[in-house]
Parts: sequence; C-alpha cells; structure tokens
Amino acid sequence: MLQGIGGFHVDGWTFWGWLAQGLFFLSFVIQWYLSEKKKRSFLPVEFWWIRIAGSAMLIFYVFHTKDMVFLVSTVLQLLMYARNIFLTVSRERKT
Repeated sequence: MLQGIGGFHVDGWTFWGWLAQGLFFLSFVIQWYLSEKKKRSFLPVEFWWIRIAGSAMLIFYVFHTKDMVFLVSTVLQLLMYARNIFLTVSRERKT
C-alpha cells in the first residue's frame, strides 16, 4: 500500500475503483461521440451496459470498503440501468 496525497492510501482496490469510475466516464464519451455523429442527443443501449459494468465493479469495491451509503446508491443505480436497458430493448423489438 502506498501513501497517497492528503493521507489517502493507494492499493489494488484503489486502482479497481478508478477503473470502475473510468467505465462511467467512457459511457459519457461514447454517448457524446454518437450524439455528435447523429447530430442530435442520443443515448445508445451501450451507454447503459457500460454503466452496469461500472456499477458491478463498484459493488465489489463497496463491499471491500464497507461503505453502506455507497452500496445503497450503487444498487439503486444498477436497478435504474437495468430498467433502461429493458425499455430500450423492448422498444427496439417493436420497431
């Protein structure tokens, strides 16, 4: 374990958390890129899948850090992302 800036410690779990947060950032980059390409605001299903992957990674991080607040918010986010995937896939099947 390394001593980080301001007394924060840096270990493998820190890198895992950064990777998970990187997925969240990537979802916005993809959404922005595809919106620019279509010349309109667009939220692709890939956005939600990447968000689910990031949230799933954060679940492991949260259990390691034992942060109840972060756990509840991450689980609620997972539910919302899954619902959005369901709505998107259902709409695409109808068209």
